[in-house]
Amino acid sequence: MKNILATLTLLATSLLQGRDYYEVYYQNLWHSLSGGQTEVVFEDRTRCDILTETHAIEVDFADKWAEAVGQAAHYATLTGKRAGILLIIEDASDFKYLLRLENLIEYHNLEIDVWTILSPDLLPNTSTSHE
Repeated sequence: MKNILATLTLLATSLLQGRDYYEVYYQNLWHSLSGGQTEVVFEDRTRCDILTETHAIEVDFADKWAEAVGQAAHYATLTGKRAGILLIIEDASDFKYLLRLENLIEYHNLEIDVWTILSPDLLPNTSTSHE
């Protein structure tokens, strides 16, 4: 019952935010490429989105970049692994958040690796019409 309630809460939260795809969509896509474990719960009840052999990764939408920094740093502290952020770019205007994140990391010399993943809506249409 807890899992069903958590899933419904996640879906409702995502719908309220006006997202085209849920965070878990990107998390599962990245996980299939990087491996590791998803949804790792720690003693303090925080939950790391993806935990690999080398990284504790927070997956978040670009506009939540600052929140992602704190979460990734916390997970890295708990695990002794390197902090990582997978930033979801849904729209061309989201690149300003990536720039803010990169500037913060560089200015403070933070040991956080950043990857980006684009919304499928940003990818060029590669289908061809055969008329």
